[in-house]
Amino acid sequence: MNKILVIFTVAIFLFSCNSNKKKNDNQKKPVITVSILPQKTFVEKIAGDDFDVQVLVPQGASPESYNLLPSQLQKISHSAVWFRIGHIGFELSWINKVKELNPEMQVVDLSEGLELIVGEEEQHGDHVHVGGVDPHTWLSPKRVKQMAERITDILTGLNPEKSAEYKANYLKFTKEIDQLDIKIRNALKDYKGRTFITFHPSLSYFAHDYELVQYPLELEGKEPTPQHMAEVVEKARKKNIRVVYIQNEFDKEHARVFAEEIKGEVIEIWPLNPDWESNLLELTNLFIDNF
Repeated sequence: MNKILVIFTVAIFLFSCNSNKKKNDNQKKPVITVSILPQKTFVEKIAGDDFDVQVLVPQGASPESYNLLPSQLQKISHSAVWFRIGHIGFELSWINKVKELNPEMQVVDLSEGLELIVGEEEQHGDHVHVGGVDPHTWLSPKRVKQMAERITDILTGLNPEKSAEYKANYLKFTKEIDQLDIKIRNALKDYKGRTFITFHPSLSYFAHDYELVQYPLELEGKEPTPQHMAEVVEKARKKNIRVVYIQNEFDKEHARVFAEEIKGEVIEIWPLNPDWESNLLELTNLFIDNF
């Protein structure tokens, strides 16, 4: 009798496990792929946790030259959509391979329709900004507002029964963006025309939006030559600039040498911070403290 009870109990347990496995399989969220961390924030602002959002460039890596891992390629093969930021080195290097892996996946370039900062085609060390397009659009609130609208349209197509919810979340997010833009604009209104120095020109859109002047150490995307370094040092001395900003994933040697020349300091910034709103406010305060 006890033997029969044990067998029956084990059978019930195995059936329960199998049922839970099937249930978990059925409850798997659709996969969405984004290139950089801030995009994950944008998607989740609109869709909450309805999707499993995969970020291709992990914290600490550079989106200019990153190489995808086999595990990431496997997840891409199950992704419904890839939101590209547009004009970033690794995207351009991997796009054909990604499309081969998952021909059914939507590939959405979020730079389409935006007002882009464009110069001549630039060689940036180990990568190229094709057509000279500056890719750092996510550091402009007004451009993120446009991206959010595009994201909302795509997510609604993937999950139409949630369209009203996504629309409401989009409107809430755009209101937050407008409020952020006003805060930054008011904070920087007395600093229009001020110059700041960066190693890599990652803050072009931010500077453009708030009427600041970015002066990069990189010369046409290349490491600074001694001549260019001397020119920037002279500019810094004339304008009493004592800070050079550098992305935290970059080698800091050239920035350190420059800082020594101007008797200043190197300040790290993180343009890829997923806490997007707080990051832009922190950047604003950094500028004000060091102008």
